[in-house]
Amino acid sequence: MDELFARLVRPEERDRLERVLLSRLKERKAELERLLAKLNSHWTYEDGFYRYYHGSCKVYGIQSETEHAVRALRELLPERKLNLSFEDIIRGGTGKEFELSHNREWPRHTRPILEAFCHAKFMVEMAVSYADLPDPPQPMPSGWAAFLYLYDLR
Repeated sequence: MDELFARLVRPEERDRLERVLLSRLKERKAELERLLAKLNSHWTYEDGFYRYYHGSCKVYGIQSETEHAVRALRELLPERKLNLSFEDIIRGGTGKEFELSHNREWPRHTRPILEAFCHAKFMVEMAVSYADLPDPPQPMPSGWAAFLYLYDLR
């Protein structure tokens, strides 16, 4: 609970950080678009899911793209830690190495890898989708609100 309390931010500081974040999205839009294209590519997105259903240890390879996306998201607003729930999902689906024993409980070991990838990909999609906003929107679209939650600004 103390960590959640420590993440709270005054409304005027939240508004300032939201504007900083929007400005950085604009500055890095081309980089974020390239990252999103990589995340959506056949050999990342499609092949990662295929490998899960095929029971191939190659599904573990998608973790590097997840980690790349999370690094990019952190760099957008290094003044803020990422949301605890998001971090928990990422921790659960990265840093994993295949072991033969994982085959006995394949979903338990590999679904978190795809879950982490999907959450990271979603946040990059929202970053790209909302990079062209002229100002922080009111009312707030769900995607922008979810993206702000990534930095606990909502």
